[in-house]
Amino acid sequence: MFQSSKLMNSLKIGELEPKIPIIQGGMSVGISLSGLASSVANEGGIGIIGASGIGMLEPDFNTNYREANQRALRKEIRKAREMTDGIIGVNIMVAASDFDDLVMVAVDEGADLLFIGAGLPLRCPKILSPEAVKKVLNKIVPIVSSARAAKIIFEYWTKKYNHVPDALVVEGPLAGGHLGFKKEQIDNPNYSLDKILTEVISTIKPFEKQFNKHIPIIVAGGIYTGADIYKYMQLGAQAVQMATRFVATHECDASIKFKEAYVKCKKEDIIIIDSPVGLPGRAIKNNFLEKVAAGVKIPFECPWRCLKSCDFRKVPYCIDLALTNAKKGLLDEGFVFAGTNAYRVNEIVSVKTLFENLLEEYKQAASE
Repeated sequence: MFQSSKLMNSLKIGELEPKIPIIQGGMSVGISLSGLASSVANEGGIGIIGASGIGMLEPDFNTNYREANQRALRKEIRKAREMTDGIIGVNIMVAASDFDDLVMVAVDEGADLLFIGAGLPLRCPKILSPEAVKKVLNKIVPIVSSARAAKIIFEYWTKKYNHVPDALVVEGPLAGGHLGFKKEQIDNPNYSLDKILTEVISTIKPFEKQFNKHIPIIVAGGIYTGADIYKYMQLGAQAVQMATRFVATHECDASIKFKEAYVKCKKEDIIIIDSPVGLPGRAIKNNFLEKVAAGVKIPFECPWRCLKSCDFRKVPYCIDLALTNAKKGLLDEGFVFAGTNAYRVNEIVSVKTLFENLLEEYKQAASE
């Protein structure tokens, strides 16, 4: 692990203080599990396990979806704990049908943080006691794509719990995977990360004053170099969340074919798709997606009901199955989600090397 530069802003989320203000984005359906998350934590960042579809490698996943997910998440958190003393978080989608189950497992297993996206985290699982609710709230870091969403969360938590989050992730439209934007907003400068960050900072200032605490902002979506990190810290962020860069690491839990899709892709291969869950998504173009775009329906049975917003009777393919196949390297039967900068990846490196490169780039940008 390299030493944190004094030039980098210090990050504190509640009682947690990572040495390096870099959070590895939580990539679900088996891309960021204990291997990647623990490696990032060992370098002083925050490693995140993606919880959605995590039971994909359990033998009873097709027949016992919820319990398989819970069991697998429990295993991965425990494995990560065996490999690191660093900070481990879990990414959980509000849109997941087993959201409550996954939150309970993550809290029970002692995950340090819960990064909650794909919906607004306005409520805690109903079975929690008042004491347990506070414990959960202290771990939640919401992921938002607008100042409006941040305001809704902060106002609701203030009224309902007399509490506000200890940190917030602001994700812009250049991210990979499902996006919290309409298609026409993705390339609109009015929805750029720079602009959204400024608006969110202004929105939460009254809450910082009311609760007498600093609430760090973590930016995500299109962060690729150490110079990018420096830029956003100058704009008021205290940390960054990066996913694309961590896919192309030896420690990433995806198959080698998944990682090689990043190394081989060109700029024009990064496309916006219509996901079956009703959101636009950013992915790497391949034969599977070209067939879907041509109107081919990929037959499937849905034993899972994994996402609340997915009408499995009408969609052209199963998103969870496609992403499961991609994780395994079966790219003819699935596809790879990726951020807008995935085409810039030209080699697979270790997490340690990636951190060293990012810090060097940061130092260079700060000295200019």
